[in-house]
Amino acid sequence: MPALTKVIHPVHDLAAAKAVYAALLGVEPTMDESYYVGFEVGDQHLGLDPNGHRKGMTGPVGYWQVDDIEKSVKSLIEAGATLTAESQDVGGGTLVATLTDADGNPIGLIQLPG
Repeated sequence: MPALTKVIHPVHDLAAAKAVYAALLGVEPTMDESYYVGFEVGDQHLGLDPNGHRKGMTGPVGYWQVDDIEKSVKSLIEAGATLTAESQDVGGGTLVATLTDADGNPIGLIQLPG
């Protein structure tokens, strides 16, 4: 069964966003790079993507962890979702894809390696 494990926020000012979310969450980032900042809070990952707006993100996207991303993409398209970003490897074998529901709400999918 899919689980919502990641939420990625597009940000314009990575340093400012990092400071705000560190204060909100009460933890320092576990990943702190110029292209991405990530926080781990319990079983959840909150990411800040300074390139998100250029990639078409208009707000936070929740990513549902699935076992087979291609099968999940196909199933969602058959159910009426629209593919907005095909499955791609974002590093280390982690695959992500993005779709939208009938109202234009983003649905992120993530498949971890292994």
